[in-house]
Amino acid sequence: MAPSSSSSASSASRGRGKGFALVAAVYLLGLFIGALDTGIVTPARTVIQSDLGIGEQMGVWIITIYTLAYAAAIPVMGKLADRSGRKYVYLASILLFGVGSLLCGLAQDVGSFWMLLAARAVQAVGGGGIVPVATAEFGTTFPPEKRGLALGLEGGVYGIANIFGASVGSLVLSVFGPTNWLYLFYVNVPICAFIVVAGLFVLPNTRAEQVKPIDGWGIAVLVAMVLSLLYGLKNLDFFDLGASATSSDVWPFLLAFVVLLPVFVLIERRAADPVLNLSYFRDRDIVITLVLSVITGVILMGIIFIPQFAENVLKLPSGSGGYVVIVLAAFAGVGAPVSGKLIDRFGVKAVLAFGLAASAAGAMFLALVATQFANMATLIISLVAIGIGMGFTIGTPLNYMMLAKTKEREANSALATLSLVRSVGTAVAPAVLVAFIAHAGMAIPDRIMGVLPDAPGGQSIAQLASGQAQGGDGAGLPDDLQQLMKGSDVTTIVANVKTLAKTEIEQEAASAGMPAEAVDAAEQQYLAAIDDRAGDIESTFQSTVDEGFRGAFLLVGICSLVGLALLALYREDRPRPGQAKGEPTR
Repeated sequence: MAPSSSSSASSASRGRGKGFALVAAVYLLGLFIGALDTGIVTPARTVIQSDLGIGEQMGVWIITIYTLAYAAAIPVMGKLADRSGRKYVYLASILLFGVGSLLCGLAQDVGSFWMLLAARAVQAVGGGGIVPVATAEFGTTFPPEKRGLALGLEGGVYGIANIFGASVGSLVLSVFGPTNWLYLFYVNVPICAFIVVAGLFVLPNTRAEQVKPIDGWGIAVLVAMVLSLLYGLKNLDFFDLGASATSSDVWPFLLAFVVLLPVFVLIERRAADPVLNLSYFRDRDIVITLVLSVITGVILMGIIFIPQFAENVLKLPSGSGGYVVIVLAAFAGVGAPVSGKLIDRFGVKAVLAFGLAASAAGAMFLALVATQFANMATLIISLVAIGIGMGFTIGTPLNYMMLAKTKEREANSALATLSLVRSVGTAVAPAVLVAFIAHAGMAIPDRIMGVLPDAPGGQSIAQLASGQAQGGDGAGLPDDLQQLMKGSDVTTIVANVKTLAKTEIEQEAASAGMPAEAVDAAEQQYLAAIDDRAGDIESTFQSTVDEGFRGAFLLVGICSLVGLALLALYREDRPRPGQAKGEPTR
């Protein structure tokens, strides 16, 4: 596909002119809200789960439905941008994002978890056009020797918003109250409206001169492949692979992916303008870049559990853990633009290696030290290291590597491919990481049983919570009390155990025909005994939950180390002075 005649010249002039500042502002603002929305939901995830009456395993879909739909939308939006121009695809994406945000907020008024998921999917389709198109515009505006700086600016905004979003989420919940999480989404609506209006007047419409037919069949099959693969992997229980692999929610979808793969390859070989350039997968350096993108997606998803971990460690109310992420965001925000400048000086390989090493160190410290010695100091040390690592890892280096190995006219498609494979990591990672936390949560009733006094009837309240008192499967608890236990945190566990204790005593008293005075006396005595052991209950809850976080953060650290080893195989070619952008460096 030939580039527009004005592509390189206009890009250079925009990079030096005042008009570029306005164009950059519109694109950066879109990047900001797109990335912010992923992070802003993070501290509210448990709050939304509790409000809508869903568990941990379902609640994580609030995050991952976005990555699924985002991954499916990326190749479509990339090709539409090549065909129709970046301006109108970008603005249409912003509009979709705004509509999706509005519907997300309305989902609370309706009280529908499924409406929320559908609205998040609409948001994601918009996000599938925002990030790749904006990144492509930045990546092709500056000459090669300044490309690192440009992508560093873009990466800095994206990284700050993505990570700082958790803190913004906690702030919104503090201002409007945890029961009004709809404002987390409504904040996007006026911003989206402003971007659309401003973009109509400011943005140039960069596109290809020669437009080939859209690869409709290729897009359809690719979307089906991506959704099948990610949905199947999402439903795998990585603690019980054998049993879960035979589930109807897993094997049919993985089989569909396997069947569709050769069909997709055949379609793409015959397409005039394939949606996915298969030649990328014959280039070792590009393949390494794509695998590293998957790994960074896993690292990025590790962040979504930090607010919940901080709440557990520091005994903070649910929804307020996002404030501590300010530390991580600050260092990531500084690291991203600095990494861009360092790329221009030292090369992308050295910068990315430093970022992966810092991410590994921070994640390992978080898993092995902060979970054992839980305090503000160990938490901050971990967040500083992870923040620096993410600033030097997410966005800038990989975008730079991809653009260095592809032609300028392929910028949209190349970066869309990079985002697509990264979405595999961001979609699968939460399912794997939350499994550690969910399995730890299953052990909580038994662990608490060991520190509780026996109830007046001789049965432990923890037995009631696990359903053992009434035949198992939680049958001993009404739905509202079951949800109460699922929604417990370190600040509410004692109060919730006392609520369950009262339920058990009243049930046993009713069956025994005890007089009301005796019931009241038994309740007061047992509740006082629980208060005496409040510290043990909280510490037991903390340590059990931290076991889940330890496994999750260890996996993030291991992935960082694997990425570091893989990076050693990448062949870096520094551009020669005066070398034209898009000219092969090999």
